[in-house]
Amino acid sequence: MMPVHVPRSIAHLPPQVHPPFDVYISGVLQKEGTDYVLEGRDLVFERELRKDKVSGWRWLLGAFGVGTYRQNDSVDVRYTLDGRPLVAEGLEIEPA
Repeated sequence: MMPVHVPRSIAHLPPQVHPPFDVYISGVLQKEGTDYVLEGRDLVFERELRKDKVSGWRWLLGAFGVGTYRQNDSVDVRYTLDGRPLVAEGLEIEPA
């Protein structure tokens, strides 16, 4: 029996982000240990996350009201720095 490949994704934390913090994917709160694990400075997700890159052609179609929907995940991290609440938005996503 061949092992099943589970797609994984990684998002790198910015240097100013330290625990505790909250992780969101497309606005939905994620739970550490269930939805992701922290490995060093990386958030590792046991699923494929993708950022949609909008080409000029797709932008033009959208300008005329023609929808072209694709998966477009956004990884955001809410954290505190010097007592101020901040959000690191749209972290880069890469396959693991």
